[in-house]
Amino acid sequence: MSFQQGLSALNATAKNLEVIGNNVANSKTYGAKSSRVEFSDLYAKSLSGGGGNNAGVGVSVGAVSQQFTQGGTETTGNPMDLSLNGGGFFQVTGSSGTINYTRNGQFKVDRDGYIVNNNQQRLMGYAADETGTIQPGQAAGLQIRTAGVTPAATTEIQIDVNLDARSAVTAPDPAAVPQINLLDATTYNSATSVSVYDVKGQPVSLVYYFQKAATDQWNMYITANGSPILDDGAGNALASTTVTFPADGTTPTLPLDGLFTFDIPSTTSALGAVTEPILAVNLDLSGATQFGANFSVTDLSQDGYSAGQLTGIQFETNGTIMARYSNGQLKAAGQVELANFRNLQGLQSQGGNVWSSTFASGDPIVGIPGEAGLGGLLSGSLEASNVDLTAELVNMIIAQRTYQANAQTIQTQDQVLQALLNLR
Repeated sequence: MSFQQGLSALNATAKNLEVIGNNVANSKTYGAKSSRVEFSDLYAKSLSGGGGNNAGVGVSVGAVSQQFTQGGTETTGNPMDLSLNGGGFFQVTGSSGTINYTRNGQFKVDRDGYIVNNNQQRLMGYAADETGTIQPGQAAGLQIRTAGVTPAATTEIQIDVNLDARSAVTAPDPAAVPQINLLDATTYNSATSVSVYDVKGQPVSLVYYFQKAATDQWNMYITANGSPILDDGAGNALASTTVTFPADGTTPTLPLDGLFTFDIPSTTSALGAVTEPILAVNLDLSGATQFGANFSVTDLSQDGYSAGQLTGIQFETNGTIMARYSNGQLKAAGQVELANFRNLQGLQSQGGNVWSSTFASGDPIVGIPGEAGLGGLLSGSLEASNVDLTAELVNMIIAQRTYQANAQTIQTQDQVLQALLNLR
């Protein structure tokens, strides 16, 4: 009589319990995927190829396959924690240059500025140049530059403002000197201000004074750190430009297309520092209007900025890493590249929450998050294990009963064999 069936079942069930135990152990491992044992029956073949009525000779473990279903998303609030909503894997590389793949998005920044996981493997993606332009191509370890941002001088200013058409004319006779007294609010109608920056990143406070000269016509005076940018040589401010509106109060007809270019001379700041001249600044007044409504500024912007230091990073859903600086600037610092495979079951688990590719998995198909079937990237969250703890505990009970039942078949075989030996 054969003990083969029961013995093979004990071995296979023991393997099943190992897999269930591993699933339970990793139920709180971020990015972990559950596994299952897939069994195969065993039949002995006769020399003639017949034997259709033969009993099987047991069971074997056909495969232990991982289930790459999506795990739940847990919010952590840590901007360096990343999860994928959909297909794909993060690519990480170690000191040996070997590329591995993971769904665990627990990343940090090391002392050299590289984004790494707990195994000190670097997250891979595309670098950005100093202007913040992503450089797609061969992916490499992503490094956040810790150097600050150099300042940029102002070149463009935009003012969207409504000048109250109901206002009285405040401009004096053209022959009067001075035409405006910047310290006397009765000599102009409205004013607004903005800070611009010279080539060193030093702020210069510009104040714009609007003085109604006639119906549909306004004089605009500009001061830099309190000094007029244009004067008559005696310190009296001169109008930098005249703004003329059509009868309906829409986009100015003068300056042409609402565009005006001017120079900002060197000035002395409130701290006593001498600022550098800012030349050929383009002022866009095309959004200005003259309606019968109160004076209001709806947009006042400029493109210069001071020097800044890195204060943090944030990830966009398409994998772009935005570096945030103390001067309020945001600049792309890189972009995460993801990988996917045609045969996920062909991936080889390496431990440490990573897999490696094999001949069976095929070559990785790479791209950025949200494209080509790859999942979107979520910052401040992690993908939990897809292990169903309740189901695993039920499976454990079933495996235990299966083991006991097969042990009983061996015991029964032993009793039958003992009975035969006792025959006289």
